[in-house]
Amino acid sequence: MTRTKKWHYSIPPEELDEDRTAKAFIRELRISPKHAREICRAIRGMPLDRAKEFLRRVIRQEEAVPFRKHKKKVPHRRQIRPGWDAGRFPRKAAEHILRVLEHAEANAEQKGLDTDRLYIKHIAAHKGRVIRGWIPRAFGRATPFNTPTTHIEVILEER
Repeated sequence: MTRTKKWHYSIPPEELDEDRTAKAFIRELRISPKHAREICRAIRGMPLDRAKEFLRRVIRQEEAVPFRKHKKKVPHRRQIRPGWDAGRFPRKAAEHILRVLEHAEANAEQKGLDTDRLYIKHIAAHKGRVIRGWIPRAFGRATPFNTPTTHIEVILEER
């Protein structure tokens, strides 16, 4: 007997109005969970159009994402909003999160929602499995070189 794992969102379905929400998720992206977490925190609650433009500016390195946790050696960026000084331009993670937002927008269009009135009700990045790897070293030794993966989930709601 084979077991199939059913994926769930972190918000229970009872809290969502299915007629006004659209959802999307992507599993096991090869991006940094730290970068994805900081991007999700920056765009949570934004209108969809503004969030997509913010991610495009991050990809073009015109606006930095504020790093609020684990920022010990993260440099200052002047493009960050007041109150936060450390930031980076996580381009790869921003491209993947932009893709998830576009999938959620397409799902909203399919449901007949007005895409101009959508905002990000919930967005989260969770750690996925670690892909194990090795780098050969001198004298027959090896060093682990692991690749983290990330799960991203988005819930859009019409206001």
